[in-house]
Amino acid sequence: MSKANLNRASSYHFGSGKVQERFVFGQQLQQRMSTGIAGWLTCRQVLNIMVIFGFMLNYALRVNFTIALVAMVKTVVNTTTGTDVTIEGNDTIITTTMATTTEQSAIAEADKFEWDANQQALMLGSFFWGYVLTELPGGRLAEVVGGRRVFGYSMLWASCLTLVTPLAANTHYVAVVILRAVLGFFLGASWPAIHPLTAVWIPPMDRSKFIANMMASSLGAAITMPICGFLIATVGWQSVFYFTGGLGLAWSIIWFLVVFESPSTHPRITPEERNEIEGAINAAGKKKKPSYVPWKQILTSAPVWAIILTHGASVFGFFTVVNQLPTYMKNILNFNIKENGLLSSLPYFGKYAMAVISSYLADYLRKSGKLTTTQTRKIFTAFAVMAPGFLMIIQVYMGESRTWAVAIFTLSLFLNGAVTAGYLGNGLDIAPNFSGTIFGMANTLSSFGGFVSAYMVGVLTNENPKSYAQWQIVFWILAVIYIVGSSAYVLMGTGELQAWNNPPEKGDAKVETEEGVPLNERGSVAVK
Repeated sequence: MSKANLNRASSYHFGSGKVQERFVFGQQLQQRMSTGIAGWLTCRQVLNIMVIFGFMLNYALRVNFTIALVAMVKTVVNTTTGTDVTIEGNDTIITTTMATTTEQSAIAEADKFEWDANQQALMLGSFFWGYVLTELPGGRLAEVVGGRRVFGYSMLWASCLTLVTPLAANTHYVAVVILRAVLGFFLGASWPAIHPLTAVWIPPMDRSKFIANMMASSLGAAITMPICGFLIATVGWQSVFYFTGGLGLAWSIIWFLVVFESPSTHPRITPEERNEIEGAINAAGKKKKPSYVPWKQILTSAPVWAIILTHGASVFGFFTVVNQLPTYMKNILNFNIKENGLLSSLPYFGKYAMAVISSYLADYLRKSGKLTTTQTRKIFTAFAVMAPGFLMIIQVYMGESRTWAVAIFTLSLFLNGAVTAGYLGNGLDIAPNFSGTIFGMANTLSSFGGFVSAYMVGVLTNENPKSYAQWQIVFWILAVIYIVGSSAYVLMGTGELQAWNNPPEKGDAKVETEEGVPLNERGSVAVK
């Protein structure tokens, strides 16, 4: 072969090698782009990230009105004395600063409303009217159509309602009452929807860690308060709703783009990840999900009532501590905790940190075989719910000290974060097919905790709010509820799968059932 032909042949082989190399690289890139986010994250990691931000925004959409309300209400000037009268919640606080009239203050006051204390209380309380209505239906709906749809659409519509809150406020306070009730209606369905989603995406031994993502709501509270305060001071109260509603809307769009109902319906999941998930959950798609709820077995199940009672006690204590702490600090210790932003945020950060730490520890103990699921759930529930009860007993005797009071309240909230490793995800252990229904039942009962705790404190301290003896009664009640509630779980709780999780189909006792997969996907799940 001539030198020229040899050079041409070498050039051809070299060129074709580059083409081949580019082709292989293109295939690898395409395969990499088809998994997770540009191949860097698994589908479960994407789900974890979205759920964390979802619950942070969930809480932001819930409390933004509470934060903005103070700036939305006009300062009423007493023309006789020249003092400013500010309405704050159900209390009327009179400040002794002289009223001044400037162009800037007049413009600021023009954007505010003359809402009295009763109207404000009505707007704040209306959220729970809708919230309690959709806890149980939302959990069951997520079991039927899938948690991705229920959680995603509840956040989507709640975000849209948040964006039009300034318009409702400028229309009439009744419009705000209705809007907040509908907002609660949508957000009430979001919490129990996560459990059915967990049942199809997260292997049993990793579920404590995933359920800890729900406590990102506490992280959202810690972040939302200072951000909303800054927005109000620099832009105006309207910006709070545009900011939180806009973020919620953006999150909702991304949620529907990157999150799917189950591994079998995810278009970008790798076969390895799908097989790993379905193998661990034992959801190969050859069975059917129950088409009905075995209400009799659920309502007569001791493990279910252990979850309901403990959750009710835990949330009741949380509501009482969080909502009444500022009042206690002001009336008994002559110190308003709201004035210290860092101090008021620390318990929320602490609760989330404990949720994550305890959940990783719980899953490690279960995976390693050092503790059974039942032992793990009971130990962490006692730690998270019973321990705050004993702290309340200490508060009875040491609560007049600022240092002790702040330390006890902060520690009780910190320890309570361990519920994610305890009872909070226990519905997935005992009945993954009906975990949404169980959590919906528990959260419906606990939603009344805010009403009951506020009423209890009001009745006990109404005559003499500065009496420490009356507050001691409050702490005793909290101690009893915490300890009794957690004891119910220690006695009746279990981590064992219940037989009624897979009830026989009516009319066909031979049909087996499968956990987790939404009803509307029955028969469409096939192993690839």
